[in-house]
Amino acid sequence: MFMLILFFIITAVSIFMMIRKKQGLWLTVPVAAMFAYVVIEIAMVPAPFGETVRFIFSLQ
Repeated sequence: MFMLILFFIITAVSIFMMIRKKQGLWLTVPVAAMFAYVVIEIAMVPAPFGETVRFIFSLQ
Protein backbone atom coordinates (compact mmCIF):
# COMPACT_ATOMS: atom_id res chain seq x y z
CA MET A 1 0.00 0.00 0.00
CA PHE A 2 2.90 2.34 0.78
CA MET A 3 4.39 1.90 -2.70
CA LEU A 4 1.04 2.66 -4.35
CA ILE A 5 0.71 5.91 -2.42
CA LEU A 6 4.34 6.76 -3.21
CA PHE A 7 3.72 6.22 -6.95
CA PHE A 8 0.61 8.44 -6.77
CA ILE A 9 2.66 11.17 -5.09
CA ILE A 10 5.46 10.85 -7.66
CA THR A 11 2.92 11.04 -10.48
CA ALA A 12 1.13 14.05 -9.00
CA VAL A 13 4.39 15.93 -8.47
CA SER A 14 5.51 15.09 -12.01
CA ILE A 15 2.25 16.35 -13.52
CA PHE A 16 2.47 19.52 -11.42
CA MET A 17 6.07 20.13 -12.52
CA MET A 18 5.18 19.41 -16.16
CA ILE A 19 2.39 22.01 -16.07
CA ARG A 20 4.49 24.53 -14.18
CA LYS A 21 7.67 24.22 -16.28
CA LYS A 22 5.89 23.28 -19.56
CA GLN A 23 8.31 20.42 -20.18
CA GLY A 24 6.94 17.02 -21.11
CA LEU A 25 10.11 15.35 -19.90
CA TRP A 26 8.70 15.37 -16.35
CA LEU A 27 6.22 12.67 -17.41
CA THR A 28 9.08 10.18 -17.73
CA VAL A 29 9.75 10.34 -13.98
CA PRO A 30 6.84 8.04 -12.94
CA VAL A 31 7.73 5.58 -15.71
CA ALA A 32 11.37 5.53 -14.61
CA ALA A 33 10.29 5.07 -10.97
CA MET A 34 8.12 2.06 -11.87
CA PHE A 35 10.94 0.56 -13.98
CA ALA A 36 13.39 0.99 -11.10
CA TYR A 37 10.89 -0.63 -8.71
CA VAL A 38 10.50 -3.67 -10.99
CA VAL A 39 14.27 -4.06 -11.37
CA ILE A 40 14.75 -3.84 -7.59
CA GLU A 41 12.01 -6.41 -6.98
CA ILE A 42 13.59 -8.79 -9.52
CA ALA A 43 17.00 -8.29 -7.91
CA MET A 44 15.57 -9.23 -4.50
CA VAL A 45 14.70 -12.77 -5.72
CA PRO A 46 17.27 -15.20 -4.26
CA ALA A 47 17.93 -16.82 -7.67
CA PRO A 48 20.54 -15.38 -10.07
CA PHE A 49 19.33 -12.27 -11.92
CA GLY A 50 19.62 -13.75 -15.42
CA GLU A 51 17.69 -16.90 -14.52
CA THR A 52 14.97 -14.85 -12.85
CA VAL A 53 14.52 -12.65 -15.92
CA ARG A 54 14.45 -15.68 -18.23
CA PHE A 55 11.86 -17.35 -15.98
CA ILE A 56 9.64 -14.25 -15.95
CA PHE A 57 9.68 -13.93 -19.74
CA SER A 58 9.13 -17.67 -20.28
CA LEU A 59 5.84 -17.64 -18.35
CA GLN A 60 2.80 -18.01 -20.55
